[in-house]
Amino acid sequence: MARVHTGESVLARAVRIVESFRSDDSLLTVSEIARRSGLHISTTSRLIDELVGCGWLEREDRKVRIGVRLWEVASRASPTLGLREAAMPFMEDLHAVVGQHTQLGVLEGDEVLFIERLTAPGAVVNYTRIAGRMPLHVSSSGLVLLAHGPSELQERILSEPLKVYTDKTIRTARQLRVVLADVRRQGYILCAGHLYADTTGVAVPVRDGSGRVVAALSVIVPNDEKAYAQIPALQAAAKGITRVMAAAPT
Repeated sequence: MARVHTGESVLARAVRIVESFRSDDSLLTVSEIARRSGLHISTTSRLIDELVGCGWLEREDRKVRIGVRLWEVASRASPTLGLREAAMPFMEDLHAVVGQHTQLGVLEGDEVLFIERLTAPGAVVNYTRIAGRMPLHVSSSGLVLLAHGPSELQERILSEPLKVYTDKTIRTARQLRVVLADVRRQGYILCAGHLYADTTGVAVPVRDGSGRVVAALSVIVPNDEKAYAQIPALQAAAKGITRVMAAAPT
């Protein structure tokens, strides 16, 4: 049943329609959008028509997708644009060396948001994708960002139940505290089998010119003894990104 939102603006309803699309959705039916947004199907249909008219949504047969116009505007206005531009040359070099998934994540609320990813045919299985999100405690990037995040964020995550994906996933607050301390001390994190038994996530912090951690650079590689060998290349790439960001005009 649709939720009733008394006095809600048309803009707020349109935002809920757009936000019905998750990172793994390419096409949704009107009824599915109505269910997820909590709007009546007639309201949903009318607003979809208007959003299609502005290019923010597109129709394909009987389904709807995010429009190119919305992607264009969001990409141009993104506060992570400078970070992605600074990181891409180093990510490409790192990817050429590692030959596996190479990705860049930033802190967004209580999750890690992946803003860039390079992959290759035959690379190991990977849960993440561009514009995809993951819980902070379960990914190497998320743990780096959480370790260097605000103390109130850390305490909030520590106080909540931790979703378990494999028998290696961090599942208790005590485990998480130890890991976060290790990340700050070592300058990297290696998560072997936390999401998939056969893969390892390795991540390091990326800092801006002032030394503040603004992102996490990571690779997803096979879960074997070679995973540790990726750490020096990751750290070198992260330092390169920091140099470029520090030299950029403010």
